[in-house]
Amino acid sequence: MSPENRTIEIKDAGNKVKGSMTLSEALFSSTASEAVVHSAVVSALANKRQGTHATKTRGMVRGGGKKPWKQKHTGRARSGSSRSPVWRGGGTVFGPQPRDYTIALPKNMRRAALSKALTMKLSDGEITVIDTLALQGPRTKEMVKLLDGLGLTGKTVLFVIDGEDRNAVLSARNIPGVDVIRAVDLNAYNVALYTKLVFTTDAMKTMQGNEE
Repeated sequence: MSPENRTIEIKDAGNKVKGSMTLSEALFSSTASEAVVHSAVVSALANKRQGTHATKTRGMVRGGGKKPWKQKHTGRARSGSSRSPVWRGGGTVFGPQPRDYTIALPKNMRRAALSKALTMKLSDGEITVIDTLALQGPRTKEMVKLLDGLGLTGKTVLFVIDGEDRNAVLSARNIPGVDVIRAVDLNAYNVALYTKLVFTTDAMKTMQGNEE
């Protein structure tokens, strides 16, 4: 992607252009396969699973120590325990047991996935850079006003900020589909999850500085 295509406008809260900046080639000109983004998303979803599901085998079900009836001459099938899997209230055969679903990705692969996801977002015009995210307090109405000013009302939006911003987090948490994340925590899954990404200039500089 040429430098001209990587130049993006910097806007204020009212969607007015305040300047421009050229985005990093390392982050926004990826030629990697889209499959790397898919792998990163699958990994992120798998890593969210607790894996605490469990069923009891016949040895774990309480009771069943007494033989229900004698072995022969009853006319019934022989049985050694009332906790057999074929009995109601018995154990479960091959049921789920606690396990770790974690799928680890190499660091270079995670970086490649993030770069590819950002490149795709930029190509689709789904990245906005604003000069600052200066909210006066933790007020939902201020975040709603900001979204309306940027023309993002009704869309899923992820605000990417440079550091901790309690006002931004609290202002966004009651709006469905809107969230706030630090630039250092951004990954391909977050990028793919939201329709629009809104970076502050400081957050964008931090991200690009981390790739140099």
